[in-house]
Amino acid sequence: QVQLVESGGGLVQAGGSLRLSCAASGRTFSSYAMGWFRQAPGKERDIVAAISRSGGNTYYADSAKGRFTISRDNAKNTVYLEMNSLKPEDTAVYYCAAAQSYGSSWYFIGVDEYDYWGQGTQVTVSS
Repeated sequence: QVQLVESGGGLVQAGGSLRLSCAASGRTFSSYAMGWFRQAPGKERDIVAAISRSGGNTYYADSAKGRFTISRDNAKNTVYLEMNSLKPEDTAVYYCAAAQSYGSSWYFIGVDEYDYWGQGTQVTVSS
């Protein structure tokens, strides 16, 4: 069982930056590939970025490439999402998720591939 708690969301002006954190409980954090998703009102939950167990492999949605960076610190049981050059269309609830992974280099991009979810943190970007 893994419990995930996101933090770092808030209100920011367009062009600004935020750093989201997701703290995981348990001693097996390094067994999980991690992902950040977002969901805007009336829309589906979409992948933003994903990272393998080792942190060596990452994936970014087209909307995140060049602006967002996903990273993890397995010693601190934490995954991060650094978001720069934020746009109003980035406004959403951001969720972190954990997927049991048997390959250290695997990441996952499908909602259904993840086993555990955090409660979400609101990110609002004003124009």
